[in-house]
Amino acid sequence: MTTPSEIRLNKAERRLEVDFDDSSRFAFSAEYLRVESPSAEVQGHGPNERRWVAGKRSVGITGLEPVGHYAIRILFDDGHDTGIFSWEYLHKLGREQDRIWRDYLAALQANGLRRDP
Repeated sequence: MTTPSEIRLNKAERRLEVDFDDSSRFAFSAEYLRVESPSAEVQGHGPNERRWVAGKRSVGITGLEPVGHYAIRILFDDGHDTGIFSWEYLHKLGREQDRIWRDYLAALQANGLRRDP
């Protein structure tokens, strides 16, 4: 399992940057992390309960809280704070960022939703 060697929060640019011990480096927009939160609010309680979160283009990150040695809780300025992002999940979000983002944008369009509030 890969673990972060460095985590940097850039509040001004609404971005989280994570360097992993396998030399991979990822930059995540706050919007991307918010709409892909592993929380039940977004993911639902089962495999077919995924909810598409719209209107988060300008969401920011207010803080990070460590969760043991395996994850962080990301605190968003819209009040969302229930997603616990494991190192494994963050690494996956980084590796598959292009596909996940493309799928998200397609789902918004298919459901008549928008990124803007």
